[in-house]
Amino acid sequence: MSASGKSAYRSAMTVAAGPGSYAVEFAEDASEFLAAVGDHLALDPVLSTVVSTVAHRTAASQAAGAEPPQHPRWFAVVRDIDGAVAGVAMRTAPAPPHPLFLLPMPDDAARALARASHERGEPVHGANGALPASRVFADEVARLSGGTARIDEHTRLFELGDLVEPRSPRGRLRVARHADADLVLEWFNAFGADAAEQAGRGGERPAFHTPEDVAERIDSGRVWIWEDEDGIPVHLTGHSLPAYGVSRIGPVYTAREHRGKGYASAAVAQVSRMLCNQGIRTCLFTDQANPTSNRIYLALGYRPVVDMANLLIS
Repeated sequence: MSASGKSAYRSAMTVAAGPGSYAVEFAEDASEFLAAVGDHLALDPVLSTVVSTVAHRTAASQAAGAEPPQHPRWFAVVRDIDGAVAGVAMRTAPAPPHPLFLLPMPDDAARALARASHERGEPVHGANGALPASRVFADEVARLSGGTARIDEHTRLFELGDLVEPRSPRGRLRVARHADADLVLEWFNAFGADAAEQAGRGGERPAFHTPEDVAERIDSGRVWIWEDEDGIPVHLTGHSLPAYGVSRIGPVYTAREHRGKGYASAAVAQVSRMLCNQGIRTCLFTDQANPTSNRIYLALGYRPVVDMANLLIS
């Protein structure tokens, strides 16, 4: 809510786009955003999984009275000339460059979102999400700001079909406990850097998970640890809270010295089966440049849904 007590969702601007026009509405109140677009997100809950889970988590945080973060955090709805939802996006990423995340939308809608975002006066240096919308958005932002846009990472969204049980290594899967919190935080923050290394990309990856974030995930039973036969933690698999009947697996992290022993396959299979037994559909993302993770998930029965990309805007 704004200082005046009115929802931030009230803000809207109309931007000419091709033969028609699109209204781009920005919302800081996640509950009102969900009220406006929940039906749209529920139409394809696997495709919308990232926006849906983040919006629900943000709504719960706001309802609990949590202080807003220092980084940008807002949601956007793009409507066509008839007022129908043409696209949805959000800017909630805690790590620089705080990219937008876009769901599929017409090219002109993506350009309208780019223009509206540019008019907000916030520098935009990244965009993630469905292709071609994320590419069109990034190119338009680059054009408006006099910069350039390039794809930094190709990702792919998978959904589980028929689970194929892998051979299980020694040890067992158990839910993470608060005594594991320091290790979970370390592995969460190591995940991005190690995944980039496996995909052949160098450079540092910012650590953005916090002890509070880890504690909330452990409290809700969304972090699982694989212990080897000696009771030593060797692997971690997490998953999101379900939104519209879908949960997203991740992160999936095996300590470097324990890789290649089947821990990731076994843990992801067990967590996926647990969720499926509750009537929850499961999905996950992979880096297309990481052959190991793609091979593992295909072997487990995960099937490609849509290609996405992470783009950087100079």
